[in-house]
Amino acid sequence: MSEISKPFALTAPLARDLAVRSRLSAGPGGGRSEDDGGEGQVGVVTKTRPKTKKPSLYRVLLLNDDYTPMEFVILIVEQVFNKSREEATSIMWHVHNEGVGECGVYPYEVAETKVTQVMDAARRNSHPLQCVMEKQ
Repeated sequence: MSEISKPFALTAPLARDLAVRSRLSAGPGGGRSEDDGGEGQVGVVTKTRPKTKKPSLYRVLLLNDDYTPMEFVILIVEQVFNKSREEATSIMWHVHNEGVGECGVYPYEVAETKVTQVMDAARRNSHPLQCVMEKQ
């Protein structure tokens, strides 16, 4: 018998795979009738859920200089970072004594906006105050 005329035989794993595919493509009930019982027929339905990654956080830092008035730093921290007078004063003293102070931790876009607001306000008022962000 030539290769082409040999009868086609399904192996057991291939036959099972084809049977499962035909049931799944038949829709609800897998192509079975109610009285069929469906013995030996198992299907697995999986649903993948996309994993959302938490955004990276950035620390917004004020840098000390010898020229920006302390009261201006307090006002900036109150207005831009929504801190109370006490919190703002504490941050200002930390910046003054340590050379740098953290004003908050935010997602990238928020941190970038706050840095820009601080820098713009400092320039408008002719102060050399510097504000930076660093990845946490």
